[in-house]
Amino acid sequence: MNMPSILLWGLAATIVLTTLSIAGQSLGFTRIDIPFIVGTMFTPNRDRAKVIGLGVHVINGWIFALVYAFAFENRHAASWWFGGLIGAVQGMFIVVVLLPVLPGLHPRMVSDFRGPEPTRLLEPPGFFTTNYGFKTPFVLLFAHVVYGVVLGTFYTLR
Repeated sequence: MNMPSILLWGLAATIVLTTLSIAGQSLGFTRIDIPFIVGTMFTPNRDRAKVIGLGVHVINGWIFALVYAFAFENRHAASWWFGGLIGAVQGMFIVVVLLPVLPGLHPRMVSDFRGPEPTRLLEPPGFFTTNYGFKTPFVLLFAHVVYGVVLGTFYTLR
């Protein structure tokens, strides 16, 4: 695998993905803030959570870039459409499986089965992440498809 390409384009794709999801939030399409949700898994300090979450999200982006590179290397081809396809699968997995089970893992997120407590807890994503807005699954899916397109377009095979 081409590690310099993974590091460079994994970082670029993660920045684009994060920018798209935050832009979706800023434009009112969704209320989800993935770096914030990830960061609050590590700290109750809401200001620090955004910084920690962003760092963890970038590291996750590099880890997933390795998975994409593995797929590209196995096919002996990297293309925008194949990267986009992998991104669509990853985005669907996140929306359908990962985020809905997050309340069972997240120490500061209320679940669908447990109501709010006196301490501030995060809202659970709910079915298809629609607790964060009806357009949330589309924003996340689009952002992950673009992540894959960036990797597929710019990753250089060994």
